[in-house]
Amino acid sequence: MDKIVLKGMRFYGYHGCLPEETKNGQPFYIDAVLYLDLSNAGQSDLLSDTVDYSQVYGLIHEIVEQRIYRLIERLAAVIADQLMLQFPFSGVDITVHKPQAPVGGSCDDVYVFVERRKV
Repeated sequence: MDKIVLKGMRFYGYHGCLPEETKNGQPFYIDAVLYLDLSNAGQSDLLSDTVDYSQVYGLIHEIVEQRIYRLIERLAAVIADQLMLQFPFSGVDITVHKPQAPVGGSCDDVYVFVERRKV
């Protein structure tokens, strides 16, 4: 299956269960793998035969920076579900990285991975 990948999108959000997370915020990094048939776009060279990934980026930006969720599991699910609703994807894989997650010790990254597929 063909795919478009947006990797390492950087946003600042206020997601978390602790008061300081929702007050001060922190960086979030999002990876999106978008599954769709790219054969027409590969032949026509027309944007209308594919998905404008700037629109995908804009939707993810709005979700991460203008909404607040306690869990990154919920954040990832909302991103995945909205992408499936608003674009002609046969599936999406979404990874939400929270590198400054309060784990009580040294940890390079905490992330959640969700996938959605059309049935």
